[in-house]
Amino acid sequence: MFPTVAQVLDLEVLRRGNPRVVAGGSGLDAPVRWVHISELADIAGMLHGGELVLTTGVMLPTDKESLARYIGGLADVGAAGLVVELGRRYADELPRPLVRAAERRGLPLIELRTEVRFVAVTEAVHEHVVNAQLTELRASEAVHQIFNELSVEGAEPAEVVREVARLAGAPVVLENLTHQVLAFDPAGGDPQALLDGWERRSRGVTTAGRTGHDERSGWLVTAVGARGRDWGRLVVVGEPSAVPPARLTVVLERGAATLALNRLLERDLESLERQTHRTLLSGILTHALTVSDVALRARALGVPLEGRRLVGVMLRLRGGPASAALEAESRLRDFTETAAQAARERGLTALIGGLDDGGVGMLISLGPADEEHAALEGFAAALDRLVEPGADAPAFLMAAGSSVGSLRDARRTLLEAAQVADAALHSRTRKAGTYYRLPDVRLRGLLHLLRDDARLQTYVERELGPLLAYDAENGTDLVGILGVYLSNGRNKSAAADAAHMSRPSFYDRLHRVERVLATDLDQVESCLSLHVALLALEAVRR
Repeated sequence: MFPTVAQVLDLEVLRRGNPRVVAGGSGLDAPVRWVHISELADIAGMLHGGELVLTTGVMLPTDKESLARYIGGLADVGAAGLVVELGRRYADELPRPLVRAAERRGLPLIELRTEVRFVAVTEAVHEHVVNAQLTELRASEAVHQIFNELSVEGAEPAEVVREVARLAGAPVVLENLTHQVLAFDPAGGDPQALLDGWERRSRGVTTAGRTGHDERSGWLVTAVGARGRDWGRLVVVGEPSAVPPARLTVVLERGAATLALNRLLERDLESLERQTHRTLLSGILTHALTVSDVALRARALGVPLEGRRLVGVMLRLRGGPASAALEAESRLRDFTETAAQAARERGLTALIGGLDDGGVGMLISLGPADEEHAALEGFAAALDRLVEPGADAPAFLMAAGSSVGSLRDARRTLLEAAQVADAALHSRTRKAGTYYRLPDVRLRGLLHLLRDDARLQTYVERELGPLLAYDAENGTDLVGILGVYLSNGRNKSAAADAAHMSRPSFYDRLHRVERVLATDLDQVESCLSLHVALLALEAVRR
């Protein structure tokens, strides 16, 4: 925003004075906040820092000690520099004690060998400062307008990141709490060069506060989150040692705010009939509706929920994501209607509605004569028949929660079904039956389901962060050694064989793991905690 001393000296009004830097040349990049004209020898007490002082020197002292104090006062208060016009007090050159004092304190000292109008200098510099401030203000308003529009439009993270990169003129990366890349824009550069070894590089960049600049890497980093819960970082990858302008900080922070807001506001759109069912399902899951309200509205829809056994079901679409938002909405709407048709064919009483971009939630209401497994198997078979192989609709996955006997417990069975479905969707094995239940997914599936939860990522960092940082810094793989040891039931001999290492070498690495983590691998509870953290890290990285 403010011109430097060097830029001020390059102004036409000062070039007419034939300026010459006689001392403090290393300080020419200091910003000039204001220009002050004064002949007083005790002017330092009237300054606030950042001023360029203009003088003819007529009131300056003659002895070298006083000249040194004069320069020292200007330097102590943070003056940007001192410009002395020759001709009135000093004919051909400035006194050597003045020059030596300025050089010693690193204060730019400039002599003007031709007379100039000081008032013209102040006008030119102040006009420059005011214009820069207006330009900065207009740029800031433009940035706010851009991100306001992105917020209103509900822009995807990739769109926000792309806009931040365009405004910053540098690569931008959005990462989660375990330094996994969620979205990025290389700003015309090489994506591979940007992302190569990203986790290792990112772990080495820590800043104080929510927004900070790391001089060593040149990265400008800000936290992303809302309501006190951060879930990632937004990074502008700059050049090492380059100080980012204030405008760049504004761009980065507005981008982070937009990402946080849009994550809070994401919603799916559904048809009116299914939206009515979805409203009730959402009301159960979010406690937005009381039990009595849900019972009343459901009964009015012909779906009695009181005095019956309730089973939560989640249907997930398999296959790749849709190529466009409208296609995704249409696919989910069609799948929801197909599920409703299958339920009608089987005579099932249920609330059915889309709960997110790729899933349909159900709350099946069973009467006293209905057998739970037969009802679920029959519905799965009917839905499978309607979703014919080779049709446009992709295959599906079905998961069921435990049955409950009260509407007050409906939320529990719905959440369990959703957890099982998401975990099964990413499971390494396939179940032979028609639907999944909680015993089928086990711990790996559950951790995969929770991989985007900031609390799980924080747990991974707390348990394994020092070891991951040690590996990144030293090029080792102690995390892998720990994983081999734990996956072999803490049998050191078997683990050494599995790692294809000699036992002394393997034992030495285990001792190094203990030192880095400050833990005892002979303690069962410590190993259990670390094993869960390793499984969670695998889920997060996938």
